Amino acid sequence: MYKASYDGSNKKVLWQELWRHEFEAALAHDPVVILPTGSIEQHGPHCPMDVDIVGPFAIAVAAAQRVDAFPLLVAPPIWSGFTHYNMGFPGTISLRLETYQHLLADVLRSIHANGFPRIIVINGHGGNVAPNAAVTTQVGEDDVFPITFSWWQAAAQEMADLSDADEGRVGHGGEWETSLQLHLRPYLIDRSKMVDDVFPNPFSAELRPFSQYAERRRDTAKVTGTMGNPLVASAEKGRQVFEAAVRRLVMLATEMHDLPVRHYKEFGSHCP
Repeated sequence: MYKASYDGSNKKVLWQELWRHEFEAALAHDPVVILPTGSIEQHGPHCPMDVDIVGPFAIAVAAAQRVDAFPLLVAPPIWSGFTHYNMGFPGTISLRLETYQHLLADVLRSIHANGFPRIIVINGHGGNVAPNAAVTTQVGEDDVFPITFSWWQAAAQEMADLSDADEGRVGHGGEWETSLQLHLRPYLIDRSKMVDDVFPNPFSAELRPFSQYAERRRDTAKVTGTMGNPLVASAEKGRQVFEAAVRRLVMLATEMHDLPVRHYKEFGSHCP
């Protein structure tokens, strides 16, 4: 079992809290690093701005705290994301697509350069899904092979089974994001301001599964910025989804730890 240089009852899991000798000790035990990504943006009138980073960060920390057999560390989260389409209400901070992608790629390369090749990116913002996939494919050419997913993908079955309104879709400040926040931080959810709303797709029902515009500023039917129904959200739903995501993240980290590190090529040579 991995022996940390600190008391197990107060185990460090945050990258930024480790001393240099603790990094060196961790490197001897095939460590895994979790990098949370998210956004600061409006989430309807009832949610705070940091929904998309608090969710994946909390899931990552909980997973790291449950693993003792090897070092599972949580890197400082990338809190800013690609989210210009939420600028219609105050509070949103958006990066240009290229800025976000460069930031993510540089952080991944840096973690790898420190000797930590096993990296998991857990995302909490819909606008980061495509950029994260593109970047993690891109850095493979540099011999960096992260696994990337969004927290709702790890709890998809539970969300579908428990859903009362949004049919398992994560939405935006709807049933599921609100439920997760009610579990993690109920004091930051204003129930008096909850309202259900949808993103209006102008195409016919047969075309909607594959034809839709990028979200536009304030482009919800009731102009609330909410997509989904938070009125049916609950802390218990949030707890069950949180636990499912944590459990599967622990499984992923454990299997990644046990597998050999993947390599693309040796620098200075061609692929065999």
